[in-house]
Amino acid sequence: MTRVVFTLDETLTSTYHDVPLLDFLGCAPYDKLPKWVFRVMDTQLPDEDGILIQAPYGLRKVEAALLRNGFGRNEVVVAHPRKVERFIGEDTTIVSLYEMDPFGLGPVSMMFTNGGQWRNYTRVKFRELVERINAVREKKNLDFKLVVGGPGAWQLDLRKDEREMLRIDHVVIGEADHVAGRLFREIEAGSADETIVIRGWPRVEEIPTIVAPSYKGLVEVMRGCGRGCRFCEPNLRVARFIPLEKIEREIWLNVRAGIDHAWLHSEDIFLYMVEDRRNFYPNEEAVVELFERARRYTRNVNPTHGTVAAALAAPDMIEAISGIVDAGPNHWVGIQVGFETAAPELIGRYMNNKMKPFSPEEWPWVLLNGTYVFNRNYWFPAYTTILGLPGDTDDYEIETARLIVTMERKLEENLGERAHFTVTPLAFVPMGLLRGEEFYRIEDMITYGQFLHLYYAWKHLAKEVIRGLPKLLRGNPFLIPFYPLARFGVRVVLRQIEKWGKRKGYEVRPLEPLDLHIEVEEHRWYGQSSLVEAY
Repeated sequence: MTRVVFTLDETLTSTYHDVPLLDFLGCAPYDKLPKWVFRVMDTQLPDEDGILIQAPYGLRKVEAALLRNGFGRNEVVVAHPRKVERFIGEDTTIVSLYEMDPFGLGPVSMMFTNGGQWRNYTRVKFRELVERINAVREKKNLDFKLVVGGPGAWQLDLRKDEREMLRIDHVVIGEADHVAGRLFREIEAGSADETIVIRGWPRVEEIPTIVAPSYKGLVEVMRGCGRGCRFCEPNLRVARFIPLEKIEREIWLNVRAGIDHAWLHSEDIFLYMVEDRRNFYPNEEAVVELFERARRYTRNVNPTHGTVAAALAAPDMIEAISGIVDAGPNHWVGIQVGFETAAPELIGRYMNNKMKPFSPEEWPWVLLNGTYVFNRNYWFPAYTTILGLPGDTDDYEIETARLIVTMERKLEENLGERAHFTVTPLAFVPMGLLRGEEFYRIEDMITYGQFLHLYYAWKHLAKEVIRGLPKLLRGNPFLIPFYPLARFGVRVVLRQIEKWGKRKGYEVRPLEPLDLHIEVEEHRWYGQSSLVEAY
């Protein structure tokens, strides 16, 4: 049996047929969604005798940290959640769960579950996993410690009664790369606190290189962000840049394992090796070199997150990257981007670096023109907005809805079939410096302006599912059964939003676009480089 057993709930080990954004299916309401939907969409990662061949990147980092700090390879295992019992025995001292959204309190889940009033799949599957592990503990009379860490660990600290009921011994919050060995030995010795909050962050040289393949070939290129958005935990962390050599080693490890993809993970890919901490103008050469290095190992290179302001400030950088990764009509680059709100007042109050090197007053213009830069170069931005930001007003929310309408219309006028983006409204969750604020509960709190924001976001999403999904799923055989279901699903959701609005007394009304124009071709910012010619 194994000394330290890592595992995670099975919503995090599903590949969801490699459909973009379907990873969020775990946030859907378990009590409202037909059970067959999850069964059909669920495709689990492979394992070898119960050991995961691929695992989430954050879990791989903790595994590597233990192996670097004196734990033997035969003492540490990352187990598939459906087969974890076979690794737990008398020699087991710690069973550690890596979790993203264990109680369904994340922004996407809170949006889909009416502010947490319904159970979502991550909550159900997390509880099922814990109960199975506790059943092994009781049946075999074992005294291992049950530990929960990962990005969602804060939820267990918030809901301590439920945590005690589930017999979870320790919760670890924070980056553990530099302290994992000592921390796990303290847990084994019984000297660790029940809630372990790790203060500070590891230096770059203290972050270990993964020793086993990461899920989907994810590779971290930087930690933290530095833009300092007040509602975002990662943005408040000190930015640290992973050296190219270390990034290459991890990509090569994944490629050797048969993963022909490199997802370059950061909070903002365009801030890699940034030197301008005042205006956040990208270090274009460093970002382009990052993609060029990754492209040496696989033709499939994608970023995870970025900012629209950086793309607009450095359009030559976007064009150069598109050339490196062979972006085109049959190969779109997906990226998740924070839209948040169209209101300059709220952007300036809570996210006063997000729009840099531009000003808060330019934010709606930045979103329109930055999306033009993305689309022109075959990038497909998936935007997220926030419902219920403190200080929000109906005027601000209607302005957000109008900006969605404006972007749809103006981009199609200028780019035709190349115009693509989505906007997904999320519920405000009090995190970061806004931790003391109230969770947003859509059923109780929605206003008319928020309803229009929600409706026009979903209306555009329905349009993109019909027009854009085939572009993203080109070559994926699951497109054939999934596409009709997705088209039907978004239309049903849109009709339900309309009916729900009527029950609230809210009618959908046409919205005039904002007085904004696409001006990228008429302006050059901050001394553009010659990157396009160079690459």
